[in-house]
Amino acid sequence: MKRTVFSIILLGSLLLSMGDLYSQEVILSGELRPRYEYQHGYKTLFPDNQTAANFVSQRSRLNAFYANSSFSTYLSIQNVRVWGDVNQLNVQDVNGFAIHEAWGEIKFYDFLYLKIGRQEISYDDQRIFGAVNWAQQARSHDAAIFKFAFGKKNKLDVGFAYNAMSESLYKVNYTLANYKTIQWLHYHGDFGKSGLSFLFLNNGMAFDNNPDTTVVDQKVAFSQTIGPRYTFDGDKIDVSAAAYYQGGKNANNRNLSAYYFSAEVNFNLVKSFTFGLGGEYLSGTPTIDQADKSKNDQSFTPLYGTNHKFNGFMDYFYVGNHAGNVGLVDIFLPLKYSVKKFTFQLTPHYFMSAATVSSPVVVGETKTWVDYSNGLGTEIDFTIDWAVTKSVVITGGYSQMFATETMQVIKYPKDVTADFYQNTNNWAYIMVTFKPTFFKKEFEK
Repeated sequence: MKRTVFSIILLGSLLLSMGDLYSQEVILSGELRPRYEYQHGYKTLFPDNQTAANFVSQRSRLNAFYANSSFSTYLSIQNVRVWGDVNQLNVQDVNGFAIHEAWGEIKFYDFLYLKIGRQEISYDDQRIFGAVNWAQQARSHDAAIFKFAFGKKNKLDVGFAYNAMSESLYKVNYTLANYKTIQWLHYHGDFGKSGLSFLFLNNGMAFDNNPDTTVVDQKVAFSQTIGPRYTFDGDKIDVSAAAYYQGGKNANNRNLSAYYFSAEVNFNLVKSFTFGLGGEYLSGTPTIDQADKSKNDQSFTPLYGTNHKFNGFMDYFYVGNHAGNVGLVDIFLPLKYSVKKFTFQLTPHYFMSAATVSSPVVVGETKTWVDYSNGLGTEIDFTIDWAVTKSVVITGGYSQMFATETMQVIKYPKDVTADFYQNTNNWAYIMVTFKPTFFKKEFEK
């Protein structure tokens, strides 16, 4: 910790000493974000004979930004902890400090930049690429991005990344749950009140080409995600719609053919109050076909998106779960009211499976399948934001899931006769976010 603080102070001192040489900007900032959570059915149905979880987690960050007319750099160091996870007289933290972001950006021309290093990547509504800011650790990538700017209203990113376990003298199998390599292209253009984006992502996942032998023969399976997104930002109405197709191979080298559709409209007919209607469709694979490698994987995966932002805040879908499953249909009704420093949001969701949910029944040597209704349940999310100051925000929320028997089958496929779905499944939190700016200065040449 002392070395980290000293390094940032030293960096700031060096930058200040160069103030008479270049036109510069220097910003030293931080973030402290403790969050209390009560979990009684978060992510999955709460089983019988268990007790709710209560804990406080905290993100602590130190950030340093420097820019001149030729390049810019950014460094973000963070510690993520749970209160009490080490002794008070601890010698070492459980997680310690980690580099969340460490990137540099070179300006070649007014229309061409190269951003390289560890960085957050967020596009559009963060459905496919997002920073996952809700998670205390968040998400960052080791990547390089060529950024093209065609005027002020048209931008094109061309990016790539290649991961390895370590420096080595010969090939070493990649065993982490990350991609082995990715390449992508993202375009966004503004046309009056309308916006249009287009994404192409080539995602490479390592897999064992010889799973039936003791020798791992690792190859890379590539999937492609491609599609547009449209937005309209009017005075009284906002509209968004997106459609993506996923093809190629999934992480197990199985043929993939999946779809995503979304549409949302929000009305602001009364001052400080908005209401809307939206829906998402993520295709899925019927339960019966999920183990059949001869059939296509039809399950759409939102890959590296900020999934907590979608499909209910209780994270039943696509937050470390539900991948390769029966898909999802989400119909939601967002309501939002703002008054002075407070913002209140209420969003009911109705969930259905996109593909048929089934459960096997074995009688003697005969195996049959029982199909279930597509209805998964209803979730209600309520949140309050209080902007105490520009740098301090207090947020609280409560969510409850009213699940169906089909949700039981999805979440507990080996215990489908249990009635966990009838238990009270809820979740609550309160979070305080501090974002101080310790130092900010612009130096003219």
